[in-house]
Amino acid sequence: MVVEVKKAVFDSLSLDNGATLSPVEVAYETYGRLNDTRSNAILVLHAFSGDAHAAGISPETGKPGWWDSMIGPGKAFDTDKYFVICSNVLGGCRGTTGPGSINPVTGKRYAMTFPGITITDMVRLQKMLIDSLGIRKLLSVSGGSMGGMQALQWAVAYPDSIESAIPIATTACHSAQQIAFNEVGRQAILFDPDWNEGNYYDGKPPARGLAVARMVGHITYMSDESMRQKFGRRLRSKDKFGFDFSVDFEVESYLRYRGGEFVNRFDANSYLYITKAMDYFDLANGGQSLAAVFESTRARFLVISFTSDWLYPSYQSVEIVRALRSRNVDVAYCELPSNYGHDAFLVEVGEQTELIRGFLARTFRERAAA
Repeated sequence: MVVEVKKAVFDSLSLDNGATLSPVEVAYETYGRLNDTRSNAILVLHAFSGDAHAAGISPETGKPGWWDSMIGPGKAFDTDKYFVICSNVLGGCRGTTGPGSINPVTGKRYAMTFPGITITDMVRLQKMLIDSLGIRKLLSVSGGSMGGMQALQWAVAYPDSIESAIPIATTACHSAQQIAFNEVGRQAILFDPDWNEGNYYDGKPPARGLAVARMVGHITYMSDESMRQKFGRRLRSKDKFGFDFSVDFEVESYLRYRGGEFVNRFDANSYLYITKAMDYFDLANGGQSLAAVFESTRARFLVISFTSDWLYPSYQSVEIVRALRSRNVDVAYCELPSNYGHDAFLVEVGEQTELIRGFLARTFRERAAA
């Protein structure tokens, strides 16, 4: 199924740092049909490098969406039953206002004059989109990694606007290690001689720095076991070492390919802004307890983590679950076995599908009976 990217434009958006974006544009896609009572809508929230194209075939690239294995007829997010929405986040580079967008005041791209953003800002814009679609209450919000952060923020910021939340492979705040990995990626971009203080749009982009940033990211997305199975110490098109700094190993070739591919579809400045928003994210705002934050939460939760995910390890999901249970929130938790590392939420379809399908069916059934 070929899907169409839609656009919504809003007059202004107030940000956490005190700035205002005016106007602001949002790119989004929808799958399935909104029912007459508008009670079957689900918002799917993408991870750091994702975009609005979550399912179906893109007319632009001819490629399926990043969660196509989970969204569609008969799948976890069954579009025969549910109306699924996915939008590109604020600060992104795939249709939603970000540093590569034109600043209407100057007529030039924002670049580094784009204001700093937060996960809360992203969710605030998503709420504006959902309101504009005439949806009073979402059946569920769901996403993995940074998408899970947004799902948590929805539950805290708009407790009356969602029935349920499915945060997957995520955290309530970044650890020092998670911030550290993001900082390495940012520094790779900032030290690229082509970055030019972010003003590279009419010239040569900081491709080398962005590629290195992506290479670091891919290492964290996989696990030691998945890399061993996929690459081991196999050589690339050689039967002996080259004793130089060209590609010797398969894993080196893979990382270089992934880095180069990323450069063709992502904006380096968006990388800077979005990773910083992830690092700023702290559901408890650095002060009150996580349990206290969930005091007014009314949604039911399904929290999922994976055994081999060392970027967002299971203990961070357990912290969320404990905080929810301390406030008597309806929460189910499952740690799924997997060798795929953090990428498991994108590729471990079978067990995730069964968990999510049952959770959504129960939520929809009980909402209809209420």
